[in-house]
Amino acid sequence: MGNNSNGQCNVSSWTNIVQIAAGYDHTVGRKSDGTVVAVGNNSSGQCTVGSWTNITKVAANGWHTVGLKSNGTVVAVGLNWFGQCDVGSWTNITTVAAGGWHTLGLKSDGTVVAASWDAELANWNLF
Repeated sequence: MGNNSNGQCNVSSWTNIVQIAAGYDHTVGRKSDGTVVAVGNNSSGQCTVGSWTNITKVAANGWHTVGLKSNGTVVAVGLNWFGQCDVGSWTNITTVAAGGWHTLGLKSDGTVVAASWDAELANWNLF
């Protein structure tokens, strides 16, 4: 059991799921055919993954969702206040991670790329 106030636990009808990820109020599942499903709060578009294909990994956190495509590129949807969804230029990525306000990608050469807020904003008190 848990808080299902936004339908984030409505996954009982999902089939052929090979990976899951949970955001703040949404849940994402990667299917064996490389497509992605999501349920829950979509107020920032974080569940708008229905057109994604060839996805090998998913990550979710806060109000954004990230997908790693089989060709090593990355897609992201959702809240982009601090640039956490600005991953469209990434290549040669082998895995992804999503933080509350940032996204990380591990490249095939062992280096890491990040999309996040500008250093000038790091001292903002968001809450």
